[in-house]
Amino acid sequence: MKKIMNQPTDVLAEMIRGIVQANESTIEQVPNTFVVKQKELAKQVSLISGGGSGHEPAHAGFVGEGMLQAAVCGQVFTSPTPDQIYEGIKSVNTGNGVVLIVKNYSGDIMNFEMAKELAELDGIEVGTVVVDDDIAVEDSTFTQGKRGVAGTVFVHKILGAAAKQGCSIEELVSLGNQVVRQLKTISVALSGATVPEVGSPGFTLTETDIEFGVGIHGEPGYARETMCSSNEIAQKMIEKLEKAFSWENGEKFAVMVNGLGGTPLMEQYIFYQDVRKHLDRELDVVFSKVGNFMTAIDMAGISLTLLKLEPEWVAYLTEPVAHTAW
Repeated sequence: MKKIMNQPTDVLAEMIRGIVQANESTIEQVPNTFVVKQKELAKQVSLISGGGSGHEPAHAGFVGEGMLQAAVCGQVFTSPTPDQIYEGIKSVNTGNGVVLIVKNYSGDIMNFEMAKELAELDGIEVGTVVVDDDIAVEDSTFTQGKRGVAGTVFVHKILGAAAKQGCSIEELVSLGNQVVRQLKTISVALSGATVPEVGSPGFTLTETDIEFGVGIHGEPGYARETMCSSNEIAQKMIEKLEKAFSWENGEKFAVMVNGLGGTPLMEQYIFYQDVRKHLDRELDVVFSKVGNFMTAIDMAGISLTLLKLEPEWVAYLTEPVAHTAW
C-alpha cells in the first residue's frame, strides 16, 4: 500500500484539520469532535449529514451556505458515534431545529436516531430524511434494504436551497422523502478500495473483470462481468435504471456521474457522453453533474444517478453555492 499520509490511525483527525484549514473563511471544526460546521449560521432549519470517512468530498465538502450546516465524520467506513452527532446537532441549532440527512446503513440509522433522541430531550426539534437510492441490491453487508449512495448529494443540494428559503422542518422532511422516491443510483467497480489501517483492497478484480452494483464500502454487487467499452457499460446501467423508473418519453431528469475515487475525470466525461447518447433518445436531461462527489477511497469505478425532476427542483439544483465540492 502506498498512500500520502502519516500514521493510518491519524487519517481522520489530519484530514479534518486540512479540510478546515483549506476553507477557514467559511467552516470550522467543533472543538473536541470530528464535526465540521458552517461558521456563520442563518436563522433557518439547519441540515446535518455524515457517515464514515473515505467518501470525500462527502460530506464535509458540502458544508456551507445553501447546503449542509454540519457534517459528522466517522472513522474510515465506520458510522460516527451518537455523541459526535449530538454535538453536531447542538452546534448548528439556531432555534429553528435540525434535519438529519442519513444514508441507509444500519450503523448510521441507529446512531443518528440515538443522537436525535438526545437532542429532543434538550428541546431541539429534529427531523430525519433517510436516503436509499442504490438500486443494485435490497440487502447488503452494512444495511437492510437499499443503500444510500451518491444520490444523497442531490438531497443535500435541494434541501439546502429549500432551507435557505425558509422551509420548515416538516416541509423539508416531506420534500426530502419525495426526492428520495424519485432518486436512483447504480455503480460499477474496476477495483476494490484500500482502507488505510487495513493496507490491502477489500476485494480484488482481475484485469479483465468489472463488477456492477458494488457499494461505497466495497459491498458485493449483483454481477461480475468481463470488461467492456464505456458505451456498453453505460447501456447496461441505464437498462437497469430504466426498469427501476419505468419512465415516459420526454420526462425531465437530473444526471450525476460520480467517480468512486480512482477514476480520472477523462474517463468520467467519456462515460457521461455515452450516458447522454442513450438518455437523450427518451429523456429531457436538464441538469448534470460530473466529478467526484461520494467516493470509496481509491476504488476505480463510477456511479450513475438519475433524479426524476419536479419543476421547482431545477431552481433548487441551480441555486449558486460557493462549495468547491459541488
